[in-house]
Amino acid sequence: MKSVKITILGKQFPLKVEDSEEQTIKRIAHYVDDKFRQYKKELNKQPDTTVMSLAALAIAEELFEERQHNKELEQQDGKIMNEVNESLEEFIGEISSE
Repeated sequence: MKSVKITILGKQFPLKVEDSEEQTIKRIAHYVDDKFRQYKKELNKQPDTTVMSLAALAIAEELFEERQHNKELEQQDGKIMNEVNESLEEFIGEISSE
């Protein structure tokens, strides 16, 4: 495990992560910090907890949309694989009957 410090809205947070996850967690923290800063700029009169909550909801919405998109792609992949398998079975059947 490795100790890393991330910064979100100017506050540092120490984390323990696997060595292999260090860069990933830093990229995630940077993304979250950027999103929080964007919302803070837009909602400058709101308390940090409101800004962070709304930004977290936006990030969660992005995650859910990506999951839905991935699910749709997996379904398309499955459909294509079924079509390929059916075509191969037909082709093998044609070759076998010759």
